[in-house]
Amino acid sequence: MNKKAKIVRVYLPPDANTLLSVTDHCLRSRDYINVIVAGKQPAPQWLTMEEAVRHCTAGVGIWDFASNDQGGPADVVMACAGDVPTLETLAAVDWLRRYVPDLKMRVINVVDLMTLQPPTEHPHGLSDADFDALFTKDKPIIFAYHGYPWLIHRLAYRRVNQRLHVRGYKEEGTTTTPFDMWVLNEIDRFHLAIDAIERVPRLAPVSGHFDP
Repeated sequence: MNKKAKIVRVYLPPDANTLLSVTDHCLRSRDYINVIVAGKQPAPQWLTMEEAVRHCTAGVGIWDFASNDQGGPADVVMACAGDVPTLETLAAVDWLRRYVPDLKMRVINVVDLMTLQPPTEHPHGLSDADFDALFTKDKPIIFAYHGYPWLIHRLAYRRVNQRLHVRGYKEEGTTTTPFDMWVLNEIDRFHLAIDAIERVPRLAPVSGHFDP
């Protein structure tokens, strides 16, 4: 990420179809350093192949099938980058939709990390207008990330909306179960759900009653 923007690309496909699309793109590219972060365990398929190609081409996008803010403003943005963060974000959203049904959520998945930067810093970067249209200008953003949280803050520090709370790797855990690793690093569905509740102003006064 510290190398020249015209050379480096970093992709975090959330499922096998997006992994296929990203890999096809990278194998056809020339004169780039392409980094693909992907797991090797079986995982759910979130997108069809056609949807995956469109999503990877854009690099970032709203997942309408998981969101419930259509037709009105979102209360909170649930963002994710990486296969495990995506799984846990969607699980958190499912829990919130069952227990806080009036909470309006927008789910955003990021495949291309460089889209978080302004276009002046990277050719894949989103314009301020496009970034605001996706992430809003003033709603809390709960961002689940595969790596160290500080990187997301570093990429997005010039954006208008700084209500950004990132969950990521905290150097916690040892030989244990995958889910226990997620809990130890506080990137699991329950921490994400609590983050959303605590950062929505109208829910904060009653947040102590929620115990996922």
